[in-house]
Amino acid sequence: MSINQKDIQKIAHLARINVSEEESRILETKLGSIMTMIDKMQEVNTDNVEPMSHALEVTQPLREDVVTEKDIRSNALELAPEVEQSTFIVPQVIE
Repeated sequence: MSINQKDIQKIAHLARINVSEEESRILETKLGSIMTMIDKMQEVNTDNVEPMSHALEVTQPLREDVVTEKDIRSNALELAPEVEQSTFIVPQVIE
């Protein structure tokens, strides 16, 4: 697949960005190279390759799910100017 000036202008319009003629020519070259690389990658035979989630065989070390912080809600509520049913009462800011 190749990308031409018309495609670049259409993409620029859809993305709502201004692309000058010079930038458009540079983009055509760069995007053309990318598309050529993608075409080459599509030709690779992957029939016997298993899908994997990571390039390396690694696992994420997990820690035990335990509470390490004490509950600070009661201390925080003591500092509030107004509290109702364990919640902060704040002035209305939207009418």
